[in-house]
Amino acid sequence: MHAYSDHMASHYARLFPESYSKSFITLIIITVFAVATANAQTGDVLNRPADTSFNPPIERPAYPTNCGPVIIIDEAHFNVHTATGRYLPFAELLRRDGYVVQASKSPFTEASLDRGKILVIANALNERNQADWSPPNPSAFTNEEIAAVRDWVKGGGSLLLIADHLPWPGAADKLALAFGIHFSNGYALDEKMQNGNFVFKRADGSLTNHPITRGRAANERIDSVAAFTGSAFRIDSGKPLLILGPSVVSYMPSVFGGHLNPGTPHIPVKGWHQGAVMRFGKGRVAVFGEAAMFSAQLAGPDRRPMGMNAPIAKQNAQFVLNIVHWLSGLLGK
Repeated sequence: MHAYSDHMASHYARLFPESYSKSFITLIIITVFAVATANAQTGDVLNRPADTSFNPPIERPAYPTNCGPVIIIDEAHFNVHTATGRYLPFAELLRRDGYVVQASKSPFTEASLDRGKILVIANALNERNQADWSPPNPSAFTNEEIAAVRDWVKGGGSLLLIADHLPWPGAADKLALAFGIHFSNGYALDEKMQNGNFVFKRADGSLTNHPITRGRAANERIDSVAAFTGSAFRIDSGKPLLILGPSVVSYMPSVFGGHLNPGTPHIPVKGWHQGAVMRFGKGRVAVFGEAAMFSAQLAGPDRRPMGMNAPIAKQNAQFVLNIVHWLSGLLGK
């Protein structure tokens, strides 16, 4: 890829002389590759089976089997990630930690939410976008559902909200705003990276100190977390966990999977987040701008590991457990 990237960089340099730096040209190349890899319209994104062999050890499960709080995973909003699909390794990891994991297949109401302690919403979509992910990306949730989730969290529920790159931030934005979370409906990309991935590290401050990153004991401490492209967001209040660096921008194309170029709308997102937590009334909220980091997938024809099973993500599984421990009140009392 590097030789081809060099060739393409020379091509873009001729197209955009002087006015664009080499790093910006490199960003264009990387972005096109990242977007092309992320889809072939929706095809490639949907053709990433769960890695059912991923089974990391849990030294000290939080609860005896089936005795922990109930976690409900949203499957009622055209979700790409479900408990029996791409998020099966996520669901199984939590079950082995003692949680009871169930699917939520109906609209959110007070009664449906009261079935669980933790609600997981990952990459929800509006019906309009179920076959076409290009903008506009209207809310995946009705006003009544948003009010129900907000009131449920305020009363003591816990929400894990996950919205990857475009189109999912647009679909989640209205719900996110109810908690003071502001998404950019685009692709978060670092012009200094060669593969579109992020590795957040305690050593450089991009991974912050928090009960989630400290864990219950020294063997649960998190020093690095990997993410795979995704989106960027800001919060009105709360605690950032994953902070985007100075060379990260959010590209917002008008067509899903469209080629990005210097004219594509984009904004700098230095200091924005891909992970954050907050207290909300009596409840708790964890929000993330990347979904694969919670999964274990096999991507592409070579079935390369992507998610918790990736070589760069050795601590992601423990990070996931720590997040859920915080949401269920085991951490940060």
